[in-house]
Amino acid sequence: MLPALKPASFAVGLICALISSPLWGAEVFQAGAATSNITPPLGLEIVGGFVPYPSKHIHDELNARCLVLDDGKTKLAIVVCDLLGIHRVVSDEARKLIAEKSGIPREQVLISATHTHSASSALGKNRLQHDQTVDEYQAFVAQRIADGVARALNNCRPAQIAFSKVDVPEHVFNRRWHMKPGTAPVNPFGEVEAVKMNPPGGSPNLIEPAGPTDPTVSFVSVREPNGRPISVFATYSLHYVGGVGKEHISADYYGVCCEHLKQLLAADQKPEQTSNQALDVPPFVAVLANGTSGDINNNNFVKPRGRKEPYEQIRYVAEDVATKIHTAMKELKYQDHVSLAAAYREPTITWRKPTDEQKKWATETIAAGPKSKSDLSFIYAERAMRLAAYPETTTVPVQLFRIGDVCIGTMPCEVFCEIGLEFKARNPFANSFLVSLAHGYLGYLPTPRQHRLGGYETWIGTNRLEPTASDKLTEELLKMAAEVQPPKK
Repeated sequence: MLPALKPASFAVGLICALISSPLWGAEVFQAGAATSNITPPLGLEIVGGFVPYPSKHIHDELNARCLVLDDGKTKLAIVVCDLLGIHRVVSDEARKLIAEKSGIPREQVLISATHTHSASSALGKNRLQHDQTVDEYQAFVAQRIADGVARALNNCRPAQIAFSKVDVPEHVFNRRWHMKPGTAPVNPFGEVEAVKMNPPGGSPNLIEPAGPTDPTVSFVSVREPNGRPISVFATYSLHYVGGVGKEHISADYYGVCCEHLKQLLAADQKPEQTSNQALDVPPFVAVLANGTSGDINNNNFVKPRGRKEPYEQIRYVAEDVATKIHTAMKELKYQDHVSLAAAYREPTITWRKPTDEQKKWATETIAAGPKSKSDLSFIYAERAMRLAAYPETTTVPVQLFRIGDVCIGTMPCEVFCEIGLEFKARNPFANSFLVSLAHGYLGYLPTPRQHRLGGYETWIGTNRLEPTASDKLTEELLKMAAEVQPPKK
């Protein structure tokens, strides 16, 4: 039997225990990060173009990059996958596994894709199909996402957090252009439109871009109290860069940017942060998500760049973006604690349907057969008729995370840049941004104005939701933002 403590001794012991506890029992902010390899086996088809082809080489591994934040009451998980897109069933399966194994509710898990065009498909055999079972690679990706979140949760430790942004305008260009009358080509439906996607570089027929760009890299940084970095979660509104090797699997500039930032931060570390005692610390994980780049790419159409070697342009863009983030991080002011919140909804949106005239055209085009493997008229005729068979409406997952006074919204589409700019401008939060291709892949999301201009991103089959979908989804997210305001100080 232990000897009874005298009242005075007990009181002293209790006070000492309280003093030694972090923040005297207050909630401790924590963060942890991890990566999960999702590289497909060689031979699976690379998607991104109109005609997929089998992979023959893995240039760099594909990853699901995971970050978990914990304010003591709420946990948020952020996952960004090196994929063209993820079918909704992959997100649903992964979040189910995460809820079961890690205890983080599905509404508090954000899963998005980068949109690399050098990956195999996690969209299933038919990316237009609105409902399907999970195939072998999709099941693998979902499991690896769940594993990555579990490992990030295991790596959670006391952390500080900061938010910042930096403009990197030199790599982003609107790819939709107004052309001189009579110079725009006929689209696959036999129509002449007001704008052309990816017009000939340096053409004298260019008038002006059809929309803006968003040059801002927004990012959240978490570190240990001693200054050792844990993770950076960033977004940039730039489509993939491209220029990879023939039949190569690659994460494109997203992966290179993440790894270069890791190298830059490693060079900053102090001796005590790289000592033998620190060798067991989980590695730093950079995470770069696709912002709103549905109409943005890396091609300067006024002054086209010359020929580049494979991966040369990817490295140039990625390393510059990483360097700009790294420089901005030197001015960060970290907080010891912020509160977290999440909201998730699935508003009902109407599927886009072909008109009677488009159905007639599509039926005749399919009956005539394809003129080649890349016959766009035949491809879009098939896509239009698939959409004709869809139900009238679908639910569309949208999500909002609040990290302190930072607001992050998501949409499951390739979102046009001006939608992201509107979300920032009308948001009740001073710091806000959108992440594209989250929890599904429902095609391009132009604004109603851009729909009227036409162009590749507005074609039925490329675009699958009603023309007013962007307005409806934006309004839903802004309502959600108003509902998750941080507590009054």
